[in-house]
Amino acid sequence: MAEDKKDIILSIRGMSKSFGRNRVLDHINLDVKKGSIMGLMGENGAGKSTMMKCLFGTYQKDEGIIILDGKEINFSGPKDALENGVAMVHQELNQCLERSVIDNLFLGRYPRNSVGMIDEARMKKEASDLFRRLGITVNLTKPMKSMSVSQRQMCEIAKAISYNAKVIVLDEPTSSLTAPEVEKLFKMMRQLRSQGISLIYISHKMDEIFEICDQVSVLRDGSLVMTKDSKDTDMNELISAMVGRSLDNRFPPVDNKPGDVVLSVEHLSTKYAPKLQDITFDVKKGEIFGLYGLVGAGRTELLETIFGIRTRAAGRVYYNGKLMNFHSPKDAMDHGFALITEERKADGLFLKADITFNTTIANMNQYKAGFVLSHDQMVRATAEEIRVMHTKCMGPDDMIANLSGGNQQKVIFGKWLERSPNIFMMDDPTRGIDVGAKYEIYELIIQMAKQGKSIIVVSSEMPEILGITNRIGVMSNGRLSGIVNTKETNQEELLRLSAKYL
Repeated sequence: MAEDKKDIILSIRGMSKSFGRNRVLDHINLDVKKGSIMGLMGENGAGKSTMMKCLFGTYQKDEGIIILDGKEINFSGPKDALENGVAMVHQELNQCLERSVIDNLFLGRYPRNSVGMIDEARMKKEASDLFRRLGITVNLTKPMKSMSVSQRQMCEIAKAISYNAKVIVLDEPTSSLTAPEVEKLFKMMRQLRSQGISLIYISHKMDEIFEICDQVSVLRDGSLVMTKDSKDTDMNELISAMVGRSLDNRFPPVDNKPGDVVLSVEHLSTKYAPKLQDITFDVKKGEIFGLYGLVGAGRTELLETIFGIRTRAAGRVYYNGKLMNFHSPKDAMDHGFALITEERKADGLFLKADITFNTTIANMNQYKAGFVLSHDQMVRATAEEIRVMHTKCMGPDDMIANLSGGNQQKVIFGKWLERSPNIFMMDDPTRGIDVGAKYEIYELIIQMAKQGKSIIVVSSEMPEILGITNRIGVMSNGRLSGIVNTKETNQEELLRLSAKYL
């Protein structure tokens, strides 16, 4: 038993945390081995984020102890944790984008020379040595904003290493990465593991957990319900542990029946990078039309151009046979179009407002009693959307910022459903959402299609795009490289089409 303890770098014992009457963590016991990758899974709202915030000192735990490398620790915040060898790479990277890689690496701890000036030569040498050791190739003097998400992530991991991190927490690191970028990240993670560094890998992607993790732990409703070696479990057991029930199929049956063409896009092009070139496709009434492609292929830009956010250089959009010239999103909304954006926190939510405001903001005219807004009507509409969407919350007056990512996404769906759109465009609607919430959103999408709504859905996950669509348009470098029937295609064909114009 003593030998076992020596293998443990981080031990959490009896950790509990409550907010008011709501117990979010209930006596968590978790051990992370030295030089291992621990997968951490759980539905949104299961307690993963709260547990990490208690570890890093952002929240003060109510009960329990944390032991790092044999010593009990209580960090006062993330900076204290970082300086003591525990680092976190967040899903939404918090970097100074105008500053260089070197500046970001040494922020808050610039080395000084003998006369008290910042020692730039030493910074450059230490940064070069570090990146070379990690096998990362980046221009150290380039501003962060000119780099891809994966490069910025690598820089954040390098920063953790420069603090001699013993434990690095990676929160949904692959949510915006292409397949080759994921492979690069995994290569780096294996290298860190071989150097004795421990990683906690938070992800909703089951296939990645099995590919990269040595052990996997599952949180459900604030309790740790399972810890096993990855080789000793399977996808069904993980899903059962996460949602408390078995999901025999990852996707509901796609049993909608598409009708006649309602939306036609003809020879659409844009001026500004990334440019769209000569895109033509149509969508039928009650159809789920998928858009697949690598990050940067132009999928988001296509939705934004149809919705009136981006300016067309050429081409036409017809809806029910009528030419549509949307000069703004309001034009599109007035004609029954809706768009769920990829970045829900940046441009999909009012984070300082409650659920009622976020649900009703796109449809204020509907809740007027005479010339004034009826708060009662707004609350009733919100309560109905909470019921329909199975949103986990205390009630309509909950602050949106207190909800998990999956529940925030359900509020965004509810907001648009209040407008009863006919063309519903969704940009990666299940990004960063757990398997249980995903299934509910898939059911909702299929149900909407059965009600005659036409859905255009962008997804970066190939199993998802194959699991919930009728047809798939594949984007490659700003062009539409092909349209395939979902039942007649496979992953190989989608990959081939996505590389057609590279």
